[in-house]
Amino acid sequence: MIGRDVEQRTMSTLLDKAAVGCGTAVLVHGAAGVGKSALLSTVGEDATQRGFRVLSASGVETEQWLPFAALQMLLQPIMRGPKSLSALHQQTLNGAFGAAENEPPLYKVGLAALELLAEVADRQPLLLLIDDLQWVDSSSRDVLRFIARRTGDLQIVLITAARVHSPEEYSLGVHPDLCLSPLDAEASVALLDSEAPDLPNPLRSLVLDRAAGNPLALVELPKAVQHISGPVDELPLTQRLEAAFAARTDSASRECRALLLTLAAEPTTPLNRLLDVSGRMCNAPVTLDALQEAIDAGLIVFAGRTPEWRHPLMRSAVYTRAPIADRLTTHAALAAVLDDMPDRQLVHQAAAAIGPDDELAERLEHSADAALARGKMASAIPALRQAADLVRDPRRRTGILVRAAELAGGVNDRIATQEFLNRADMDVLGPVERARLLVVSDRAGFEADEPHRRIRDMVAAAAGAMDADAKNVAEDLLWRAAARCFFQDGDAQVRAEAAAELDRWTPDPDAPHVLAVRAYTQPYQHGADVIARLGEISPDLRDGRILHFLGSGAMVVGDMSRAARYLSVTAAVWRSQGRLGLLARALAGSWPRVYLGQLDRAREESDEGLGLAEETGEWLVWLGLKATAGLVAALRGDRETADSAVRELRSHNLFPGAPFVTVMAQQVDSLLALFDGRASEAYELLVRAFDPADPHYHSVSRWLLAPDLADAAVAAGTVEHARNLLAELPELASRLPSEMMLVAHAYTTAVLAPEDTAEKRYASALETMPASWSLARARLHLHQGLRLRRQRRNVDAREPLRLARDEFDRVGAQPWAGMAREQLRAAGESSVRRPASSGEQLSPQEMQIAMLAAKGLSNREIGQRLFISHRTVGAHLYRIYPRLGITSRGKLATALAALDGGQPMVRNTNFPEQR
Repeated sequence: MIGRDVEQRTMSTLLDKAAVGCGTAVLVHGAAGVGKSALLSTVGEDATQRGFRVLSASGVETEQWLPFAALQMLLQPIMRGPKSLSALHQQTLNGAFGAAENEPPLYKVGLAALELLAEVADRQPLLLLIDDLQWVDSSSRDVLRFIARRTGDLQIVLITAARVHSPEEYSLGVHPDLCLSPLDAEASVALLDSEAPDLPNPLRSLVLDRAAGNPLALVELPKAVQHISGPVDELPLTQRLEAAFAARTDSASRECRALLLTLAAEPTTPLNRLLDVSGRMCNAPVTLDALQEAIDAGLIVFAGRTPEWRHPLMRSAVYTRAPIADRLTTHAALAAVLDDMPDRQLVHQAAAAIGPDDELAERLEHSADAALARGKMASAIPALRQAADLVRDPRRRTGILVRAAELAGGVNDRIATQEFLNRADMDVLGPVERARLLVVSDRAGFEADEPHRRIRDMVAAAAGAMDADAKNVAEDLLWRAAARCFFQDGDAQVRAEAAAELDRWTPDPDAPHVLAVRAYTQPYQHGADVIARLGEISPDLRDGRILHFLGSGAMVVGDMSRAARYLSVTAAVWRSQGRLGLLARALAGSWPRVYLGQLDRAREESDEGLGLAEETGEWLVWLGLKATAGLVAALRGDRETADSAVRELRSHNLFPGAPFVTVMAQQVDSLLALFDGRASEAYELLVRAFDPADPHYHSVSRWLLAPDLADAAVAAGTVEHARNLLAELPELASRLPSEMMLVAHAYTTAVLAPEDTAEKRYASALETMPASWSLARARLHLHQGLRLRRQRRNVDAREPLRLARDEFDRVGAQPWAGMAREQLRAAGESSVRRPASSGEQLSPQEMQIAMLAAKGLSNREIGQRLFISHRTVGAHLYRIYPRLGITSRGKLATALAALDGGQPMVRNTNFPEQR
């Protein structure tokens, strides 16, 4: 290749790493004709010479709504390969590719495809090449993204190429995306001279100017520049290329043009059918001579038994520049011969329609219904898209678009979802359709602008849906509006409006969604009642939705112990069902674990959740998990990771509109300052989190920072100011008696107490604090020891300092453990340095794998539980054993327990409150 040395070196490095078991994935993106396909071809040749097996597939525009079409094309050569692939995985793939009536769940297809590729890669390194990703069906795209994030320990490189303006939606999120820019002047000249050395100077200059460094233009424009009529210099580059390609058909025979237009309308049609349809259009037989004519013109190539376009622009050039009458005739001719493919036949009948056709639209809706009955959600979407184009009634059209948007959201195709939402006419919507549209919009992406207006719109639409007897839609939408009241910290008025709408429905006060809405909207008014009812309810532990309502409701009012338990079971439900986006949400339960002193588990869960949130586009969830990861890192003494997490948070476009995260970021920054001895700076950062006018303020979550504020106030000498700042805490804690509020009140009362009442306050605080809040209790012991040391009562100070040190060691809170040791030495007692815990020696995923292996799960069982290949599990264990000083799986439990002070390492996931 000319002018792509840097990109080729990058690709060569990826192959080098994959050959030794460090796989990766990368998206190559750029404008049409910039050389993406050529780069993939070159990498494929290089990989073949290195001994890689190369599998490839391309997106086809007409197949982008056929579920798993591209994946089937990619895996077809190895489907009969390794006999070690389990029968279940084989059955899943066969079902995805049409051998079963019902479509298997996406995560099962992803895991089956990953295991198939891992088995092949165990014998020979693999290179996977996917071109035209923008036309790959959403189901295949999701599976490719699933695979991409799990290649790190496999001999697999996945390279995709897409013609997109905004690569974020297609990014694989593993290796930095590679943007192909136009060639520089020197490379442009070299390429043009190699392709057209005899081009006259005037035309040479014209081509160089018009091509603007685009390699395809530099190769193709010289072949046609003398034959293009019209003001070429005024056309965008893509249209110039299309004009160049279309010009090649001007002198083609009528039969060749008919064949090309048929292939453009149905790119995957078999050759015999291609010739048949072309003949029908010409009213005369079309032979292979027409095919050879197209090949000689450089427009198509013959791959095996199938004709293919040399470049996608050639297809669009032929189709868009054909007369409308010819296009309609072509679709009608295709429809006439596709009796054996009724779905494709219906597509072409719709494309051949010359105006509204309600009867055809109804048939398309029935086709969508049939696809949904077979579990093929993605197949129903194109039928609804075409049906919407054919109906006369605007309200019916919008109803179809809302339904299509719901389905597109269901297959996680956010681009299509937004397209359907944009086309919907809000003026003709009925109350139920309007509510459904707002639910879809909320699912499609969290928009942080104008939070109060958006919440009010959602509440009003929920009211309309309830009045129209659409109870399920109304409840879903009101819950979403209530959730925004927490995430965006809605003001008192919008919170009251949402709560009042719920009251208007006279709901069952024990219903889980009712408890969640009341917790989200008015925690100080309803918190005591919500907490009491949460303690009495006996939920169905198989219903993830109900469990999520209960867990999230407990979390937002600060009932952290119950929240962690509910969300743990919620995660188990979604994990068993492979609902990865919902699992990411449930793993937000890692946040309560921080305050319960479960730092290792919070680290594992937030790490897993972050990967799943990125994979499924749950960016609001990602913000919360990233903040949790930063908070855990700060408490463990990992300043670099904590700093990095906060930088990522603050640079995210959703951050300014998400106060539930801004307050967490402020907590991380203040703790880092406090641990560095910058007490005054830490105090100023924390004060901002208690200022309603500051963007880091959250009316409820700020109380989680109250203990930090007290610590900073003592260190900075601003105790009186802190007391005034916390003046409303006692009254609010009486109205919202959650663990968060009780701890905030007890802790700050003791730490900020006057000297004459401090002893009594510390004793009362330790008695009041929930036993599960071990980290706060240890911090209180530390402060008690510090106070006793200030009074020169060194002997008395040793006991609380020992308790603090031991608890900080147990949970892995290194900065505070270091402080406790330092104070113990000053009190006259030496303190042995704590050995590294398992959580410090292993990465979060390694820790998860080690724990599950210690419980007796096989590599395949662990892989299925964590949605990774069993070979990845084996690679992790291979690295884990020497770090723990063991040589076999059977010694894992003992080794992990020894590192963690003899604590049992097998976690109980049973739900203690189930009666």
